Amino acid sequence: QVQLVESGGGLVQPGGSLRLSCAASGSIGSIATMGWYRQAPGKQRELVGAITSGVNTAYADSAKGRFTISRDNAKNTVYLQMNSLKPEDTAVYYCNARLTSYGSTWYNTYWGQGTQVTVSS
Repeated sequence: QVQLVESGGGLVQPGGSLRLSCAASGSIGSIATMGWYRQAPGKQRELVGAITSGVNTAYADSAKGRFTISRDNAKNTVYLQMNSLKPEDTAVYYCNARLTSYGSTWYNTYWGQGTQVTVSS
């Protein structure tokens, strides 16, 4: 059983910052890519950023220069530092991980339950 648990969401004023965390726990073998997605009301879920086990990163154009994704492999945790937040960043943010269960070589994708980020004055 694998779980991803996000934390760090909340209400912030435009121009402010938030740091999201997502910890993977359970019977984990190895974690390949971890990432963050978001879904605003009435919109499709979209990729915000992703990071490989070798710490190569990729970002959506909307996140470049403002958001930074990082991970702590020892803690099976991925972070999303969000700066210069805008009202259009308001969404539910979901953590995603592609990993193997302990003893298996099959990679599966897991999702967290989501954390609300609201940017408003």
